[in-house]
Amino acid sequence: MTKPKYLTGNNAAINEFIDQFDVFLLDCDGVIWSGDHVFEGVPETLEFLRSKGKKIVFVTNNSTKSREEYLKKFTGLGIPSNVEEIFGSAYSSAIYISRILKLSPPKNKVFVIGEAGIEHELRSENIPFIGGTDPSFRRDFGPEDWRGIADGSHLDPEVGCVLAGLDFHINYLKLSHALQYLRRGAVFLATNVDSTFPMNHNFFPGAGSMSAPLTYMTGGQTPLALGKPSQAMMDAIEGKFQLDRARTCMVGDRLNTDIKFGIEGRLGGTLAVLTGVNKQADWEAEDAVAVPAFYVDKLSDLGAVA
Repeated sequence: MTKPKYLTGNNAAINEFIDQFDVFLLDCDGVIWSGDHVFEGVPETLEFLRSKGKKIVFVTNNSTKSREEYLKKFTGLGIPSNVEEIFGSAYSSAIYISRILKLSPPKNKVFVIGEAGIEHELRSENIPFIGGTDPSFRRDFGPEDWRGIADGSHLDPEVGCVLAGLDFHINYLKLSHALQYLRRGAVFLATNVDSTFPMNHNFFPGAGSMSAPLTYMTGGQTPLALGKPSQAMMDAIEGKFQLDRARTCMVGDRLNTDIKFGIEGRLGGTLAVLTGVNKQADWEAEDAVAVPAFYVDKLSDLGAVA
């Protein structure tokens, strides 16, 4: 197995690395920031890459925010960007449902497990949905729910898809509805299946923790994931930005999503940073899920040659 090349502190190697690529796909959580803390030197590094004519695309599995909401976060944290540079799993899911799955009446609604970011992107593609942030699904499970869900009187007959993303209000009521829709033949999708979510220099349950109970309940039915490392997401990114995969590099902190995404997408390179989930020992292990081509201590190391 080829060892990744360590770039930090080696200006010649960094310059050679940067010159290989026209496009950098950047993960956000664990690479750009942790929660609301921007890693030191990141804004300057992004501007340095842009000054060298490089295209930046922020590719995130976090479905809780829409592209517009992400733009507000970027702006608030002092990171210049625009909506067209942001490609999240909520947007990827909406694109897949509207342009590939193409649900049609009478089964054209989506039952959402997730936050407002998913809802915003579904609306942008004119996709009808229920669930999500609706207060009627953010409540305790009551006696009447047993009967109404069991006999179908509480279910919407137009639901043809269950989309599971990170949901800060996941509960028994939502899972019960989702299970019945899946048992009735609904398509099972997930914005992503990340096991954890980095926040405030620690880890919390990720979107995969929302869909995993449904997989268990259905006896092993797994969702089609539309975030990293799904190549459905890579195809959508390639189609939108018309990028040359050989001249594109994926930058991330997680081996099983970011680095695997770049490798399976046959990109020209993958770069791991050590500010997030995985560390050097993880890809040096015999059972490593993926091995990056390059790695640095932190993203701003690329701007150290500026």
